[in-house]
Order: sequence, then C-alpha cells, then structure tokens
Amino acid sequence: MTWSLIARNAEGSVGLIVASKFFACGAVVPHVGAEVAVASQAFCNPIWGTEGKKRLTAGEKAQTVLDDFVARDAGQAIRQAHLMDRHGSFAAHTGQDCVDWAGHLIGDDHSVAGNMLAGPDVLAATSQTYKARTDLPFAARLIAAMQAGEFAGGDKRGRQAAGLIIHKGEDHASLDLRADDHADPLAELDRLWEVAQERFVQFTLGMATAANFSGLTDRAPIDDAIATAEARRKAEGRLSRSQAVETPI
Repeated sequence: MTWSLIARNAEGSVGLIVASKFFACGAVVPHVGAEVAVASQAFCNPIWGTEGKKRLTAGEKAQTVLDDFVARDAGQAIRQAHLMDRHGSFAAHTGQDCVDWAGHLIGDDHSVAGNMLAGPDVLAATSQTYKARTDLPFAARLIAAMQAGEFAGGDKRGRQAAGLIIHKGEDHASLDLRADDHADPLAELDRLWEVAQERFVQFTLGMATAANFSGLTDRAPIDDAIATAEARRKAEGRLSRSQAVETPI
C-alpha cells in the first residue's frame, strides 16, 4: 500500500519520504533518528520502527536487526521494511505475502521499497531520479525522486498521503512535513517545502543542538536570512505559495 525512500546525503543528513493511498502514512511508516532510519510498511508493525530505531542508534547493524525482526514476528510474511544503520549500510525485507507488486532496491546511499505498486518501474524510477538529481537541495531531491516513481505508476490504488522527514545529525528533525489526505500529496509536500524556505528553514538554523544547548539566541541573523530569502524570491518573480491568512494586530 506504500512506497518509500531512505537516503543519507553527502553532508550526513538522513531523510525518509513515503507516499501511499493510505491515510496519514507519514505518521505510521517513518522512524528516523540522528544517523538512522527505519520504514515499516505493508501490514505495518510499528515495533519494527520503534525498537529498530533504538537498536540502530545504539550501533547494531541494519541486517542484524532486520534478521531478528523477521525471526521473531509471526506476521513477517505480510510485513515490509527497509532500514539504514549508523554506518550507512542498508537492509530490506519484503514478505512473501505482501500484495503485488512488491519489492525493494538497495543502492550505495539509499534504499527504496514498496508494495501494492504498479510494478518494479516505480522503484527503479525513484532510485534513478534520486541518484541523478544531485543538483537539488536534499528535501527537493527526495520529493523529485518520489514524483518520478509516481509518474512510473506509483501506488496502483491511487494517491492519498505522503510524508517527509529529515534529520541533520540531531535526535530532533530539521524538517517534518506531512500531507495526510490530499488529492496530490507529493505535490503538496513540494508546496510545503517551498513555503518552509520562506521562514521556517531560516528559523531552524538557530535551533539548539546537542553540542550547543542554547542555540542561537540573537534573532537578528535569522531575520536577515528571512529578508534575504524574500528579496530573492521577489527578484525571481516567484509568488509565495503559502495559504496562511494574515490577521491585523
């Protein structure tokens, strides 16, 4: 009922993006940490995600964790999962009773898995586009890859929801976007990413980190970055895609 992409970029950020004809897949499938990620899907077992994230964060290898889950879970034949460990290694499982078409693909720096898809071209297009679009920011690259998979057929039942989460070396996410019930959820993620660049991305630059508990306490650099981004957008003739309504104060 779903396909998803896990990747780590050259800067070490970890991203997971998912799309499905299933309500709020972005709330159920992704389990992402500072250096690790798990996508638990098909007839989803959330413990594969929660326990997997803890064990991978502690340093266990992806294949070791996955082998243990498959051995312990009486429902493994209807499960699908792929995961990335702290070392950047990937592992994937597609149960034999997952609804066709179902499968997975592992690359050097990413993995893709899906079920109830139009066919294997969905995963191939997702992977190929992710590898090719190194010109894009990480979030946009993940979205473009999934849109290519959708163009190749996507979820054979249609579209409903999508989610994108990115961690930049911290336990908290730097970006967490969801479209839970939408006619074109990946396009909605793309819109939200554009809106995020107006103020949100600049704000996150000042957020506290494990190494800097206080973060940036002077808002002037953030305000300057927001003003610069707005000036650039206007100079390029791009209108804001935000749907927010301003209320006079």
